[in-house]
Amino acid sequence: MNKKLLAVLISTLLIIPAFVAKADIPATVAVLDTALDTNIPQFKDKIVYEVCILEWNSCANGKSFMEGAGAASMPLAQMQKNGFDHGTQMVSALLQTNPNTKIVFVRIIGATSNGTRQIANEATFVNALDWVFKNKDRLNIQAVAMSQGHHNLNAYPDYCPKTTSTQSRIKSLVSAGIPVFLPAGNSRDYSRIDWPACIDDSISVGASTNYEEIPIWSNIDIKKTDFYALGVMSLAGPGNLYSNQTGTSISVQVAAANWMALKSSKPTYTYQQLYDTFKSTSITIANPRALQGSMMNLMKAING
Repeated sequence: MNKKLLAVLISTLLIIPAFVAKADIPATVAVLDTALDTNIPQFKDKIVYEVCILEWNSCANGKSFMEGAGAASMPLAQMQKNGFDHGTQMVSALLQTNPNTKIVFVRIIGATSNGTRQIANEATFVNALDWVFKNKDRLNIQAVAMSQGHHNLNAYPDYCPKTTSTQSRIKSLVSAGIPVFLPAGNSRDYSRIDWPACIDDSISVGASTNYEEIPIWSNIDIKKTDFYALGVMSLAGPGNLYSNQTGTSISVQVAAANWMALKSSKPTYTYQQLYDTFKSTSITIANPRALQGSMMNLMKAING
């Protein structure tokens, strides 16, 4: 595995300051993404906590780590271009699917002085997962949803870099009952999905359409893609500007929102029971080449 190739995806000295635990925090989803406009009206009272974990000294405080109010934010004009609107859109997708969801937002993508994206590598993802694991009880984190990934890191068929650092973090979260939802990707590849979604302990999510089909652009690995979920929505971006969006990034948020809804409905269920319930009640869907997958069906899962 060429470690240099991972540098194009997603390093930072992780500093964990002490803080006072808060009682009665509702169940939350940790969303790892670009940045967040917390002024969106629909987000009011939904954002429980903000964190910034970067390789570069470009958090709002001029450092590579920041916690608390404003940690996930950027100037509005910067958030509206170069892909930094993505984080706001992902929270919009999550809350449209399950308005009862509470969110811990972890910003993992930095910006240069001219507003372009800074390189983030595997260490940033690892450090973000470390932070989530260390704070899972205090913030009652019940799921992780990261709508970021990278394609074509290794040659097929052994195409998925299985780095010990990433695998061990995902496995630790799963052992604690916390799923890690990751996108299959949008490259029209029908033999492999994005990294790190290809790591077996994650829950990899492909896209479905409003017509219960797998769109032609959704990556597929029939052995590794766990579920499909809606990947077409009108989403709020920074400044509360709506636009029609597509992609497995959306599907990740929809899947996480569905998981939280089922967990709320069946609070005694274990991680495996929740997973198995979604799998046994899923709808079989296919793409134009007749490759099939399991589309989540929340109502059937709740009533099944």
